[in-house]
Amino acid sequence: SVNPLVFIVLLHTEEQGRKFIGCDDYLGSDKVIDKCGICGGDNTACKVVSGVFKHTLTNLGYHKIVEIPEGATKINITEMSKSNNYLALRSRSGRSIINGNWAIDRPGRYEGGGTMFTYKRPNEISSTAGESFLADGPTNEVLDVYMIHQQPNPGIHYEYIIPGDNVISPQLLAHRRPGEPLNGQLGMPESTNQEDEDLHRETDTLTGQSAGTFPVIQPGRFSSHQPENQVPAVQPPRQNREHNWKQTGKTECTTTCGKGSQYPVFHCVNRITHEEVSESYCDSSTKPIPEEEACNLFPCPAFWDIGEWSECSKTCGLGMQHRQILCRQMYANRTLTVQQYRCHHLEKPETTSTCQLKICSEWQIRTEWTSCSVPCGVGQRTRDVKCVSNLGDIVDDEECNMKLRPNDIENCDMGPCAKSWFLTEWSDRCSAECGDGVRTRSVVCMTNHVSSLPLEGCGNNRPSETTPCNNGPCAGKVEWFAGAWTQCSTECGSGTQQREVICVRKTEGNFDVLNPYECSYLEKPPSQQSCYLKPCGSKWFHTEWSTCSKSCEGGFRVREVRCLSDDMIASTQCDPQLKPEEKEPCNTQDCIPEIDENCKDKYYNCNVVVQARLCVYTYYKTACCASCTRVANRQSGFLGRR
Repeated sequence: SVNPLVFIVLLHTEEQGRKFIGCDDYLGSDKVIDKCGICGGDNTACKVVSGVFKHTLTNLGYHKIVEIPEGATKINITEMSKSNNYLALRSRSGRSIINGNWAIDRPGRYEGGGTMFTYKRPNEISSTAGESFLADGPTNEVLDVYMIHQQPNPGIHYEYIIPGDNVISPQLLAHRRPGEPLNGQLGMPESTNQEDEDLHRETDTLTGQSAGTFPVIQPGRFSSHQPENQVPAVQPPRQNREHNWKQTGKTECTTTCGKGSQYPVFHCVNRITHEEVSESYCDSSTKPIPEEEACNLFPCPAFWDIGEWSECSKTCGLGMQHRQILCRQMYANRTLTVQQYRCHHLEKPETTSTCQLKICSEWQIRTEWTSCSVPCGVGQRTRDVKCVSNLGDIVDDEECNMKLRPNDIENCDMGPCAKSWFLTEWSDRCSAECGDGVRTRSVVCMTNHVSSLPLEGCGNNRPSETTPCNNGPCAGKVEWFAGAWTQCSTECGSGTQQREVICVRKTEGNFDVLNPYECSYLEKPPSQQSCYLKPCGSKWFHTEWSTCSKSCEGGFRVREVRCLSDDMIASTQCDPQLKPEEKEPCNTQDCIPEIDENCKDKYYNCNVVVQARLCVYTYYKTACCASCTRVANRQSGFLGRR
């Protein structure tokens, strides 16, 4: 039986080992492996190797990009943008790991060089990213990265980490033989005491396994120098070892085909009865470490490996897309391309398919050009342009090629605009209360187009802005005389205006200026006042009357009338009842030809001259004056009546 004290110490040690074993295998250690695989390292011994392969390639096929050395970690090989090229990976011995022998593997995880590589190929339609290889490492052999070149190289970024100089590789610790020098230093000596040899021999006898099937004690697992706070394990005496470890079976195979793995299962048994007991009866340090064993070595059934669909052959409308279909078979954790007859038991997927990313659309001109926006000068005209799908629906403009969009607006020149003087009506009030004064009106030069601004250039015949007026004779008396107010300081709204105020004695036809004190007994009119001509609104303007359409028997004349705001643009705010007339009759008298006593016919047959239309000649016009004049008056009267 086991000493209770020793049993408690062993349990305490085992519990500590489960909780606080670091990467250096010391109980209670908190050391972890850094980026370059160094136990307890601080990443300072790591050397990052990175770069971009940008060489221009000409020949199709495999081209070597970069070499990944033994011991590399954090491996990242990434295509900088999507292309029709492929990345490939193989070992220095020539064994293909990914995309070898012109066969393109599906994205997934592939074992090679002692580590697991993740092969990524983003979606060929929705992504613009390139494909990549990623692995944590470390590698246990040199690996070569290739590119299967089919189109211009977009650039391949590579990066990996290797230990710096004078750094012990973690692979070397895992694979060195007992007693082999390590960087010139001899490792810990193997345990060769007689007790271990006897125990090894006893275990072989119980399990029926030959020596060397699994190690009994891992050489150098624990350092001879133990931490001060750790309770040392006490080995039980030999005579109390009544139990030992025995293989009682194996775990289930990890795969049903294609080479999986399984491990032996060990239990603590009584050496005499072989009855299974609690593991606490056996020495945990002598428990064999299960080693991986291959299982289910036969190949898996072949299957169709379906690649990603290619991009649609057309950006709109009905197109085609393709994908690669390979017959594949899995063996030894690798997927291999095999002859297609092995997949004849399966229905082969389609390799081509129709596709339509979106409906094709085109520009259509739906209306003719509108009239020019101005009757004269330069304006604009428009038409309706729509993006229409091949189903006849109006869709957003973005669905059509904006570079091919027809113009829907353009300039139009209607020729120069005519210019005219526009006038307001005369003011109702005379500037003088008695005697001579003036009435005023506004005059402006404008084109006959409503949206034009005031222009110069209507000629020198500017209509007068003032007209005389007289409110009757002035009586002879002394009084203040106020001159005309100046123009308001603003055209509309509130402003100020001034006038001159003098003391005068008015007489018939003139006035005498007196000293201001002569009028001091009279209330002096103000010489300054606020003014408010009008709200900033609109008023009527009109042109001069046109020439009468007839010289007699009633014609008419016209003028153009406009409602203009203060900034001289067309307005609708004028009072319609105050609108000046635009048309009036003129020359209403009868057409009476003047009789000339000296105008007589000298020949009796002047009617022949008239019929022959000879009145245009001076001789005949004088000789047959009466007949030619009568015909001329008849023709002018006819024309005047039209």
